[in-house]
Amino acid sequence: MEKYLNKDTLKSFILVSLGCFIFSYTINALVIANHFGEGGITGLTLLGYYTLQIDPALSNLILNGFLLLIGYRYLERKTMVYTVLAVFELPTFLKVTQDWPVFVPENLVVAGVAAGVLVGIALGLVILGKGTTAGTDIIAMMMHKYLGWSVSSSLLMIDFIIVTPLAFVIGFEKAVLTLIMLFIASKVINFILEGFNPRKAIMIISDKYDEIGQRIQTDLDRGITVLDGHGFYSKEKRQVLYVVVSRQQLMPVQRIIHEYDPEAFVIITDVNQVIGEGFTFYLDDNGNKLHH
Repeated sequence: MEKYLNKDTLKSFILVSLGCFIFSYTINALVIANHFGEGGITGLTLLGYYTLQIDPALSNLILNGFLLLIGYRYLERKTMVYTVLAVFELPTFLKVTQDWPVFVPENLVVAGVAAGVLVGIALGLVILGKGTTAGTDIIAMMMHKYLGWSVSSSLLMIDFIIVTPLAFVIGFEKAVLTLIMLFIASKVINFILEGFNPRKAIMIISDKYDEIGQRIQTDLDRGITVLDGHGFYSKEKRQVLYVVVSRQQLMPVQRIIHEYDPEAFVIITDVNQVIGEGFTFYLDDNGNKLHH
């Protein structure tokens, strides 16, 4: 029992519960109040609510429970535990916050942006807590696990498919605002899951590679890998510098490169995660570093 009742379990429980609460209140206070749509199972429950007056809390529980039965084989045990928690918390919070204050601004764009940010924060917290809100989150995580697609991109694609029939109910203008809301939510989710450790990978091809590497190492204290390469046409051997830096260090590196070789060939790419000395490490279930 003590194996499961630890600091990490409590942290995940809090993140999932907080995410479910924020999501539920946002649906009632911003989405339903402004007659917007939503993606995923929530979008289907809103379709039922707008057309047949079916209680979103009830339909959410039924639909999510059904998808949970389908998806339990595809998720890890810990993810399943927190997903079951979310399946029961979501309809509960939806019911509790039904009569709470709502936000209906004169400019609906404000409501759409606010809803997108809050939904993104909510779902990001749930996923960060090793859970899902069931529904299409399960499908998105299955796509992430087996197809390698990012969770945020998978959710956006599924949401687009679900919002299409909603457009005929809520109208074209609010359907567009709903898509904007979902796009913002996907970006916020992506930032929460990956943006706390933003990194850039830089490849530098220059005859001044030694001087550039020395300056980067001295000024920024970043490790550099030297790769052996050669030009395909010229067959001349070239040394290629490969370095990973934070976004804050990107401009200083570019200035150093330009100072020594304005004609250098430079490739800059986004990096979602860096594991190793000077960055982050794999962690075990208790948060301890794993050596590899």
